[in-house]
Amino acid sequence: MAEDKPDEPIDETLDCIGLYCPMPILKTREKIEEIAVGSMLEVLADDPASEPDLIAWARRTGQEIVRIDKTSEGLRFLIRRTK
Repeated sequence: MAEDKPDEPIDETLDCIGLYCPMPILKTREKIEEIAVGSMLEVLADDPASEPDLIAWARRTGQEIVRIDKTSEGLRFLIRRTK
C-alpha cells in the first residue's frame, strides 16, 4: 500500500458512504466479481471498521489493496482484482 504512488486508472467506483458493517464488504465482493481481472476498483467508505474489514477480506480472497487514503469524507481504497 504505497502512499507515494500516483493514482492508477480507476475502472469502477463503489460508493459505500453511509453504509456500515457488513455492507461495505458485501458490496465490494459483489462489485469485484463484476469487473475484469487486473481492473481497479475504487471504494469510498466512512465506516471506521471498513479499513480492517477490507484489509482482511483482500488478504483472504487474494485481491490487492493498492492504496488506502483518508479523506474528509472517510476512506478511499484502491483495490486491484487479481483473480
